[in-house]
Amino acid sequence: MKVILLQDVKALGKKGQTVDVSDGYARNCILPKKLGVEATSKNLNDLKLQKAHEEKVAKEQLEEAKAFAAKMADMEVIVSIKSGKDGRTFGSVSSKEIATAFKEQHGMEIDKKKIVLDEPIRSVGTTIVSVKLHKDVVGKLNVRVREA
Repeated sequence: MKVILLQDVKALGKKGQTVDVSDGYARNCILPKKLGVEATSKNLNDLKLQKAHEEKVAKEQLEEAKAFAAKMADMEVIVSIKSGKDGRTFGSVSSKEIATAFKEQHGMEIDKKKIVLDEPIRSVGTTIVSVKLHKDVVGKLNVRVREA
């Protein structure tokens, strides 16, 4: 019996795949547990429409991420930090502080988990920080650290 999987099933396939299983396995395991549905022409057509919709949404998200990355390249975030003599700082600037400052200064949100810092910023000056906006898009943000 051909079955369209609604969820990932270990040792059988991934969500959205059409697999061939024995009738008993389909009737006793796959269908009652709602892991899949029978591959009728209606269900196959629904699957095709669903995949087309998912591709369209993914393409729109990619375009939005590219546009935001281009916009972000011209932006600058200013973060203040306490410092002592000789420009030495007390503490460091973390991704959370950068995200908060970006929201305050530009009115847009960036998830702090998407800001990529190899190490916290510990010096006064301008640093270019990478921001993962999409799995294929990485934006660059100028972060200016100044003395408070």
